[in-house]
Amino acid sequence: MLKKSLLLLCVALLPLSALAKSNDEKRQEILEMRDEVLEKLYKSNPETRSMIKEAEGYAVFNSGGINVILLSAGSGTGVAHDNKSGENIFMKMATGGVGIGIGVKDYRTVMIFHKRSSFDNFVDKGWDFSGQADAAATVDEKGAQASGADTVVSGVSVYQMTKTGLALQATLQGTKYWKNKKLNKQ
Repeated sequence: MLKKSLLLLCVALLPLSALAKSNDEKRQEILEMRDEVLEKLYKSNPETRSMIKEAEGYAVFNSGGINVILLSAGSGTGVAHDNKSGENIFMKMATGGVGIGIGVKDYRTVMIFHKRSSFDNFVDKGWDFSGQADAAATVDEKGAQASGADTVVSGVSVYQMTKTGLALQATLQGTKYWKNKKLNKQ
């Protein structure tokens, strides 16, 4: 009976394992997201192309967030790129905060690190505490948004773009970024 149960369990889970993406596929997906986000950023803010080229490094994240009255939370994945070494460092992020608001949104964040110490601290320690005011209503990249995001980290420029969502919020956020151990293994 136990053997039959284990066999049935293995057969049932087999299709799920086939759907799981390999680490190479996940890395490629993140790099494609980065390239797409940077092209949109360059189109809307042409000056950022030279800012990124001259910077110590930059990071691009795709994130999802929800805000329900007084609490907000979100998570995402991304990549930090070291312009000096050419290395890509795959990362994760999670955020939580308090403030007034309501909504759900899928957004992209680009951080440009103008100082070496800012880039190194971000990659190694990964904290950012920021304030955020946001009004967004977009579906399939159509709609309007007005947002402002700032960071208390010196030497970093931050750009945030809403991909889809509906949100109206003013929050104080704490965000933790950390290296993705699985995706940084070769």
